[in-house]
Amino acid sequence: MQVLNEFAAVASRKLKLTYPDIRDFLTTIRAIILVEPLSLATHDSALALAERYGFSFYDALIMSSALQAGCDRLYTEDLQHGQVIEQRLIVQNPFADIS
Repeated sequence: MQVLNEFAAVASRKLKLTYPDIRDFLTTIRAIILVEPLSLATHDSALALAERYGFSFYDALIMSSALQAGCDRLYTEDLQHGQVIEQRLIVQNPFADIS
């Protein structure tokens, strides 16, 4: 859920997409992925991850959501490639191997 939220914010603010365009894009994405809800447990886990690893709260919220969903890999260019979070979530920069 947090990734969808962040996309909507960036698409509106930086990409200047209209809300109908954002909604259309997100409707397509939501049809092909599993969306996990945010909960108090997600929030509490994110606070702990931010404190333990020094991440921003919003990055920690995405990691917390990924961990709770049982993901083993988090694709992002914003974090350290290869870092392992909580001994089971590997951060992978999808552009790291591109020369």
